[in-house]
Amino acid sequence: MAIELSDELIELERAAWTEQQENGLTMETAARVQAAITAHAEATAQSRYAVEMELKRVVRHPEPDTD
Repeated sequence: MAIELSDELIELERAAWTEQQENGLTMETAARVQAAITAHAEATAQSRYAVEMELKRVVRHPEPDTD
């Protein structure tokens, strides 16, 4: 089963990943991402763990463009 991610969730994780790369990840950002992951998983009946892992894969290791 494919894991569904919202654009909002991806943008939140991108912001957190940027902060983390700059050694500036705040507790507020991390908590906001975790809350959004949990809410999304519950709303879509998906595993929270699977949502988080797919989200990190999409943001941190995106597929190269094949255009």
